Amino acid sequence: MARNGTRPTSRDVAQAAGVSQAAVSLVLGDKWRGRVSEATAERVREAARELGYRPNLAARNLRLGRTRTVLLVVPALTNEFFAGVYTGAARVAADHGFGVVLYPSPQGIGPAKDPFASAQAALDGVIASSMAADALSAIRGDQLPLVMLDSDPEGSLGAATVNLDITDGVRQIADHLLNLGHRHFLHLAADVPSWTFDVRARELATRLAALPGTTLRTARAPITIDDARTAAEAALSAPGPRPTALVCDDDKLAAGAYKAARRLGLRVPDDLSVTGLDDLALATALDPELTTVHLDAELFGEHGMRALLAVLDGHEPDAGDIPVHLVVRGSTAPPSGP
Repeated sequence: MARNGTRPTSRDVAQAAGVSQAAVSLVLGDKWRGRVSEATAERVREAARELGYRPNLAARNLRLGRTRTVLLVVPALTNEFFAGVYTGAARVAADHGFGVVLYPSPQGIGPAKDPFASAQAALDGVIASSMAADALSAIRGDQLPLVMLDSDPEGSLGAATVNLDITDGVRQIADHLLNLGHRHFLHLAADVPSWTFDVRARELATRLAALPGTTLRTARAPITIDDARTAAEAALSAPGPRPTALVCDDDKLAAGAYKAARRLGLRVPDDLSVTGLDDLALATALDPELTTVHLDAELFGEHGMRALLAVLDGHEPDAGDIPVHLVVRGSTAPPSGP
């Protein structure tokens, strides 16, 4: 509190830090870079913390014409991955005085009812997964500053795109299985129209085609364990050489593949190596634990929020995909004999 017992003001912070009120405004509004030093900025933040100062965001927002609210559009709230994306985005948003509202668009149900009478009046910007892009027109989100996640940079609706390096993730899976000696593959693909799943299918096919003697079958399934079990069981029972490696677009699909293998009397990994992609908590609940590509959902959300803040400030967001890495566990091994 200020010395007179009243709520501290920016002037109190300026006096405590030995700077001008303009410098306090720059630092607490996150506009200080290139205008005041890092040491000065830290001194202002420390003074604000010690005094318990909180800027009057309502008045500031009226001046700026901003609500300091961002919408995050995701396919479903029950998806562990998108819960992580929200956590990362909300953490960065809070550091900059923004709030994040979730807008779920569950598959098979369609877009939820518009939570805002006018999205443009209620929001500063939108971060949207390409898997829920159809919801944008319902909330007129494509008419706002927009950052797309998991979206084709060449055809994105947004002012910026933020992607995980899915291409490299699939490459790591393919190289791991090929190095183990596998040549007959089954791709259990997500039956979801989305750029990110198209990338997975294309990269896997390209990688395997580069090595003579490999075969690749594809089976599609919605991202549920039961649908994956049904699709994998049918594909593994089809005529011709049985695949020794099963590449799944998602860890849930891999869980369904485990069930299919057991029904057919196949052992993982002795008879069938299985890989996933996401590294959900499910990956270590399976027995054997699942070899999968780790996608850092929280970091993904952080990058998405930082990209939107850059767009709102008229800056160019950082370029480059977010690295991913293969986590090798017990579900993969060299193929058994013929």
